[in-house]
Parts: sequence; C-alpha cells; structure tokens
Amino acid sequence: MSGGGIAEAFLGVERSLSGRRWKARASDDRAGLTLSQRLGLPEIVGRLLAARGIDVESADRHLNPTLRDHLPDPSLFRDMDRAAERLARAVRDGELIAIFGDYDVDGATSSALLRRFFEAAGARVVVYIPDRMKEGYGPNAPALLKLKRDGAGVAITVDCGTTAHDPLAAAAEAGLDVIVVDHHVAEPLLPRAFAVVNPNRIDESGEHGQLAAVGVAFMLIVAVNRALRKDNWYVGRVAPDLMRWLDLVALGTVCDVVPLTGINRALVAQGLKVLQRRGNLGIAALSDCAGVGERIDCYHVGFVLGPRVNAGGRVGRSDLGTRLLASEDEIEVRTLAAELHKLNAERRDIEAGVLEAAIEQAERHASCPIILVAAETWHPGVIGIVASRLKDRYNRPACVIALADGLGKGSGRSIPGLALGAAVIAARQAGLLISGGGHAMAAGFTVEEGRIDALRDFFAARMADLAIETGLVPELSIDGALSPAAATLEFVGLVDRLGPFGAGNSEPRFVLPQARIVRADIVGGQHVRVVLSDGAGQSRLKAIAFRSLDGELGAALLNGQGRSFHIAGHLRSDTWQGRDGVQLFIDDAAVPA
Repeated sequence: MSGGGIAEAFLGVERSLSGRRWKARASDDRAGLTLSQRLGLPEIVGRLLAARGIDVESADRHLNPTLRDHLPDPSLFRDMDRAAERLARAVRDGELIAIFGDYDVDGATSSALLRRFFEAAGARVVVYIPDRMKEGYGPNAPALLKLKRDGAGVAITVDCGTTAHDPLAAAAEAGLDVIVVDHHVAEPLLPRAFAVVNPNRIDESGEHGQLAAVGVAFMLIVAVNRALRKDNWYVGRVAPDLMRWLDLVALGTVCDVVPLTGINRALVAQGLKVLQRRGNLGIAALSDCAGVGERIDCYHVGFVLGPRVNAGGRVGRSDLGTRLLASEDEIEVRTLAAELHKLNAERRDIEAGVLEAAIEQAERHASCPIILVAAETWHPGVIGIVASRLKDRYNRPACVIALADGLGKGSGRSIPGLALGAAVIAARQAGLLISGGGHAMAAGFTVEEGRIDALRDFFAARMADLAIETGLVPELSIDGALSPAAATLEFVGLVDRLGPFGAGNSEPRFVLPQARIVRADIVGGQHVRVVLSDGAGQSRLKAIAFRSLDGELGAALLNGQGRSFHIAGHLRSDTWQGRDGVQLFIDDAAVPA
C-alpha cells in the first residue's frame, strides 16, 4: 500500500480481483538507459534498477553486495564492546554461557549461530528455548534464575528481551549478567541488563535498524571474536571461520521479513552462496525432506525451509529448530528434519481451521482499519501465520488472539506504512495490555479477555489516523508488461541479477495483458494452477496462484477457462524434476475493461 490516486492506474485497473489498484512503479527511463549503457547491462536490468532508486554510483554495490562494502564496525552499536568484552572473559575463564532464544526462525538461527560460535571458540554453552504454550514469548524470571542455579554466569537473550523489564531485574538481583541481543522496537527506558545490543534502541542512529536478530547476533560474534584475538586466545587454537555460518544468517534474515537493504542484502547474498554448499547438516536434511533439489533462493528459504523450522515452536517442541540447525550428528539431524516436516503438515491442518473461523469473524468488522479477532479454540502456535493470511486477504493490519483462562495471546502482522509494533507498545503504555512489543511489520502481546474490545478500538483509531496522514490505499506495484513468449529462462536470468529479493528490494512484478486461460485445476488442496496463452494461442506459460482457492482470485481463475485476464505475478525458473522452463507465480488478476 502507498499513496495513490494521482497517476493513472496500470492498464486501467482501479480494482483488481483482490481489491487493489494497480500502479506502475515510478521509473526514470532516461536513468535506466544511462545505467544500462554505463555499466554494460541489458536495458531491462537498467530500468528495473532505476525503478528501485539505484543510481550509477550505487549500482555495482547493489548488484554485487559484499560484506567488505556493507559490514559496519560492531563497535558502532551501543553496548557492543561492553558485551563482547564480558563474553570474551567468560570464554577465557571457562564460565558457562547461557543462550536464551526465541522459538521462531530468527530466534532458532540466532541461538544456533551463537552456540556454534562459542563452542568453536572453546566455551561452555547451554541453550534454553522457552516452551511456547507454558512460558510464552521472551525471558521469564523462573527460567533465568534456573540457568543461574545451574551455573551460568552470563546469559544472552536473543530475539527477545528488550521489553522484559521484570524478568531481567530479577536476574540482575540474582547476580546473572544478562546481555540482550535483539532488534525489536525499544522504549526510552531499557531493561536492567549488563548490556542491550539493539540497533533499534532510541539512542541508536537507526542506520542498521533493518537487521534481524540473527544479523545482530552475527555482529556480536564478530566483536567477541575480535576481542578473543586481541587477548591471544587463539594462539595454539584454531580460530572459528565466521563466514561458514552465513547460511544461518540468511535463513533467519529472510524468514523474519526484514528489509533486504544495506547490510542485510550483503548478509543474505553471501549466505545464499553458503547454503548452496549444504555445509549445515540440519538445513541439508530439511531440504531433502522438503524436496528442495534445485538451487536454493529466497523463495525456498522463506516459504519451504522457514515454515518447517518454525513448526517445532508452533505445534511441537520449541527447541527442535535450534537443535536441528546446531547439530553435527547426521542421524540426529535426519530424525529432527523428518519430525519438523511432519509437524509442518500438522501445522497446516490446524492453521486451515483457525483461518476459516478467523475469516468468519473478520467479515463482521470488514470496515475496521485493522482486523482483530479472538477465540478460545485457536492454537497459539498458528495465530501469527493466520494474522499474515488475514493481512494479505484484507490489505490491512491484522491481529489474531488465542484465548485461555481469561487471557489472550495475540500475534499481529502489518503492512508498509502502518507500524504495528509501535501501536502495541502504545497500547501497553495505555494500560490495555499486560505485555507486548515488536517491530513495524509484526508484533506480539498478552491481553485480558475483557479488554479486547477496547484494544480493537484503540488500534482502529491509531491505524485510521495513520492511514489518513499517509493517504494509504491498497495498491499493487507493477514493473512492466510482458507477453507469454517473452517469459524465457534468459529473461528470468536477467531479472535474477537484481536479487536477493525480499522486503525493501521487491522482486519485479510483471503483467501478462489479455492472457487467455487454456486450462485450470486445483493442486495441493488450496492452490490454483493454470496454463496461459497469448491472444493468438501460439505461446503458453504455466502459472500458479498459491492459497487462492477460497478467494475471488482463485474462483475467477478456476472458472475462467477460455476467458482472458490481466495476470500479475513474478517469474521464476521451473527446474522441478529436471524441468527446464519458466513459471509465473500469480499475485493478482483483473478483468480487462
């Protein structure tokens, strides 16, 4: 969504089948031509770069992102040197280092990364992942105090801890040095901790605020590694190769849907190269279970591997993902990967039931600027995914709450321009929430059942004000129009040069105008697969609309055989089972005027 209503709608589409206005991505054709000529690039690549605000000076860094160009000095982050020195001392003195991680992909990759580094550096390490159902999100005093009793002298909370004031105060009173490694939105008052390393602290510059927790954790191990080198710790020891763990950084960064700009772009680009080498036994085993045989890209990371790593924390045991990613035991990783693959299938079934009930509730509040639904029968492990589905369906922020014993565990997802994390913090400060926090696009909270209606009103007023201020309307950005004949492997290869794609570096989206549906059927229970052709019927292209069956888009495609539509989506190479072709992943469609 973005400010709209000024430029003419692309192909005249004011309202698509998903309710969005199509808008041509703003581009300077002259700048695009200059880029292509100066850098020796195909014209289409120059145009796509220009549309993303890339100029001649920054084009090479964008197309060839390296850590040398993008990785900042860790000392630039507040409390980083203090944290690194404390942890280096713990390594040297043989102290037990506890890692308290979150149970999602960002938390699992962060915890696995820290465990691998500290073990490689010769430290004593224990990892604690809280039980999602029994303990909830973030540090809790009983767990931290038990880690202290078990001998830990220092604990690192990763992907959590920035707003955990009471638990961290209890840990400090007990003499446990807690180092917070996080990226969630911070308040002016930080928790009582030995160090808080968070690029989204209010007193930070904000330059690297796009980092996921795993990115912050990587910066931490760079700093600790430097401190250990300074202390001559590696004399007579083999120093760890930090670059070998960039696959974990890429996995966590992509799955946390943070902007793939600046440092994140370099971390993911280099991390994908490491992923191809299958050095992490857990990721390799999970890839095999999921049938990922082709070159792994951001799509596989975000939509195939990520959900499986997440499955343990959602409907199984919270520590499964971290154990898989940190293990060097081939038998263990095969067992864990198979279990996560099975749990992911169970998660999909649970999710489908919750989503159906959530949509029924959401329809009663269709005019509200935020979707907020709640029920006692919903599994807390899938509410974040359901919130994401509702956000996509209604083009607005969505929160889903699982109720039990008078309390609700909520998870929310938002859209660009409407910062949900800040709204959750404001609601907590207003006394409407027991706890809560997050970042712009995602947040979590705990609320008393009796305050849900007041919370909905609070969020609705805040989101409505933001929408008015920014002039937001549902829109879909389009990079250009193509014929099915132009959708070749060579063209896809040219477009891929702009990757890795994700938030902040959107994958180019093209429209096939007046594409005729030759055939349509249902696959995988929720997806609609179609074959498209041009007007003359001479060129054909396979396409698929994921999770579209229960919406207007899926119904139109399924019943549209012989009819023509404007079809918008992303082109991907199709190498499944030895194929050598191209497929369109459909985002939207519109009936030609």
